[in-house]
Amino acid sequence: MRRDSKLSSILHLLLHMAHSKRPLTSDELAAFLQTNAVLVRRTLAGLRERGYVGSEKGHGGGWIITADLHRVTLRDIYTSVGSPAVFAMGNRDPHPQCLVERVVNDSLTTAFDEAEALLIARFSDVTLADLSNRFNAQYGEHLHAHLNPAT
Repeated sequence: MRRDSKLSSILHLLLHMAHSKRPLTSDELAAFLQTNAVLVRRTLAGLRERGYVGSEKGHGGGWIITADLHRVTLRDIYTSVGSPAVFAMGNRDPHPQCLVERVVNDSLTTAFDEAEALLIARFSDVTLADLSNRFNAQYGEHLHAHLNPAT
């Protein structure tokens, strides 16, 4: 079963944009995800409506982050991309006649709902600045390891 990677993809693009010193074109952003530029434009248009990104046309144009990375959370972006389903698991029959299956459904639904609420609440605690800081730290370690290989 294929997982919904829209949130991950958008966060990937936003971090590239945050670390670019210039606007990035839809084609450049699409190359980061190995996808189509039209899909990138369509998705980023929704973020533009919320004020998280902006775009400029013409030579030297492209997409930029317009929001404060310290104020935008993973939950904000999750909501912006349509709040995709968190779990691929679900009940076999949503309206069963069998009492056993009803009990199973009730138990699973309760557990799924609680887990989803916990995860989405955690998204509220992580900002784009947090992701950017983690990238910067790992990038620094990566550079150091390649410039000073152990002998």
